[in-house]
Amino acid sequence: MRFQVLSIRGRLVPLVVWFVALLALWEGLSWFLLDVARVPLAQSKLPFVHKVAASFFTYGSTLLKEGGVTLGNASLGFLLGAAAGVLLAVLMSLSVWMERLAFPYAVASQMIPILGLAPIIYGIVRDEQVSRILISGYITFFPVALNMLRGLRSVSPSSLELMQSYAAGTWTIYWKLRLPASLPGLFGGLKIAAPLAVTGAILVELMGAQRGIGVLMLRNLYYGPSHTYMFWSTVIAGAVMGIASFLLMSLLERLVSPWQPEFRPKGGVD
Repeated sequence: MRFQVLSIRGRLVPLVVWFVALLALWEGLSWFLLDVARVPLAQSKLPFVHKVAASFFTYGSTLLKEGGVTLGNASLGFLLGAAAGVLLAVLMSLSVWMERLAFPYAVASQMIPILGLAPIIYGIVRDEQVSRILISGYITFFPVALNMLRGLRSVSPSSLELMQSYAAGTWTIYWKLRLPASLPGLFGGLKIAAPLAVTGAILVELMGAQRGIGVLMLRNLYYGPSHTYMFWSTVIAGAVMGIASFLLMSLLERLVSPWQPEFRPKGGVD
């Protein structure tokens, strides 16, 4: 336990130091642009950190309310996309023909620019909320499917032969061998996909939705320098949602697969 506390403290302290140093550098550069270099519209380019922080307190309830809308739609899309990715990975690992049939289309689907796809989906479904969910799911399914397929096939031949020597059926091998082995790959894909799902939801909101953090972002961008601090607040709020989704997936990975080498206590001390 003492080792774990020291390990967490050892990682937390450098993170805090870097974060404080970054904020200090940002504040210094903002002061330089505004008061020394006197760059036109300096605050629009790099506003003071303390004023952006103050806007969080002033408009905190609005940011929370609209951020909740964005996060809710992104979460639904993420769950649907992750489920589709897991199902596709299992089917492709079961059948070579399925992989040959589905994999090229899955790869080709990622070649379509989201900026072009979002208005097409919105034109088809005519519902901004459904569009956000579909785009988030679309962004999510490919990294999940690809990483989980790699995990399913990472089983060592000797382990597979051992299971087969005990006459284990296909589903027994999947349940007891392949699926546990695929968890690191699955969570690798989920950690990539979760922030992307938030980005996808915000992107659709920028195209004319009624609610969400992207709508706030677009409106304050239109208002220009008078709403600079609120605009930056929405940008930071979107980034925080993406980072939080990544950290949530990391926490779930640690809880679901604690046997992974990086989660084990080092040095044999609990």
